[in-house]
Amino acid sequence: MKKGNISIFVPHLGCPCDCSFCNQKTITGMKSAPSVEDVKSAADTALKSGGYEYEIAFFGGSFTAIDRDYMTELLRAAYDYVKNGSVSGIRISTRPDCIDSDVLKLLKSYGVTSIELGAQSMDDGVLIANRRGHTAEDVVKASVLIRSFGFELGLQMMTGLYTDTEEKSLDTAKKLIALKPSTIRIYPTVVLKGTELAELYLNGVYNPPDVEESAVLCAKLVPLFENAGIRVIRLGLHSSQELKSSMLAGGCHDSFGELVRSKILLNKILERPVGDYEVFVNPRSISKLKGNKKSNLSLLEKKGYNIKITVDSSVDVDELRIK
Repeated sequence: MKKGNISIFVPHLGCPCDCSFCNQKTITGMKSAPSVEDVKSAADTALKSGGYEYEIAFFGGSFTAIDRDYMTELLRAAYDYVKNGSVSGIRISTRPDCIDSDVLKLLKSYGVTSIELGAQSMDDGVLIANRRGHTAEDVVKASVLIRSFGFELGLQMMTGLYTDTEEKSLDTAKKLIALKPSTIRIYPTVVLKGTELAELYLNGVYNPPDVEESAVLCAKLVPLFENAGIRVIRLGLHSSQELKSSMLAGGCHDSFGELVRSKILLNKILERPVGDYEVFVNPRSISKLKGNKKSNLSLLEKKGYNIKITVDSSVDVDELRIK
């Protein structure tokens, strides 16, 4: 059975910092805090559709930093669905510096199974420049503690932040892999109106990577995680009309994940010497192999590669067999 999230967004409640990139109301599309009734309504609506093994997921803010009574009310409402078997567990996202043994004991008692940390970067200079308010060591300590309590650990990183570089992002990936998370989300930076990054961008101080540059970098990051057995469960922010209307620059695209997967397939061929190759590909991955408007095929031709594509259902999706 497919897995799915019943997502409840808790925008910017309890967060001790105004990060340089943050405009949670635009990112989540939420203007107000959810109530207990909102949790029940979202769960009941999703469960009517069936066909999924659901988790209730509290995203969008710093869940363990919100008012403790309010947090407990939301957890209690969600836990009713865990107890009756309607959902398999509860997932929350929070900050690395808002984790300790007491809050983990509380989360455990209410059926929380997975905790995602917004690490964003493992470079302290980048964290300071973007007003994250925590250190790389906070990420390490929180991750170790979360895993020691038996929770599934998820981590989130961002690329292209102010003062970030490709080298720093690759180093961040390696340090996050060392923490042995089960899942990772990778978000290229998007500059939104009303943020500190917007001021830096408009003043010419900061120029974030665009969609193409972000996809090229993520195509290097994704294999690092996947080769370490870590599932990449999100590439890029969820696109919405509100996000697009507030975006000034950065790596936002309706099909960003597909762009990244396309470049990964391209890289598998470019790793080989120039020559003639037969490339076997799953039918579901043909468009990714060819690239947007056959851009991959054009690039390969320009570089001197002669490619014959053969459709083969025995090849895994987003993999290639090359002869």
